[in-house]
Amino acid sequence: MKAFELADVMWQQSSGDQSYLEFLREDSLSMGLYVLPTGGTDGQQPHTEDEVYYVVSGRGMFWQAGEDRPVQAGSILFVPANDEHRFHTITETLSILVFFAPAEYANQKG
Repeated sequence: MKAFELADVMWQQSSGDQSYLEFLREDSLSMGLYVLPTGGTDGQQPHTEDEVYYVVSGRGMFWQAGEDRPVQAGSILFVPANDEHRFHTITETLSILVFFAPAEYANQKG
């Protein structure tokens, strides 16, 4: 069994120097914790896999397909593969669970 406690994952991510910590990887799915500080920049590029974001805590804005929406704890966002998107105007540190299907970079070519 693979099981995780969010508090442990958050501690592990905060102990490193990266904004993203992948904590589960299977062929069909990967999961990670993405943390963006207040005023931070989301520099990610479109992924070749579908994504779901679940905002655990914080506040900011999310842009996708020419549309902005506010996000906060409890927001759930779906992003199809290859869609441009980003978090911005982060007014309270965002902690976000990220689900990739299939696993992140599984569809990336060469």
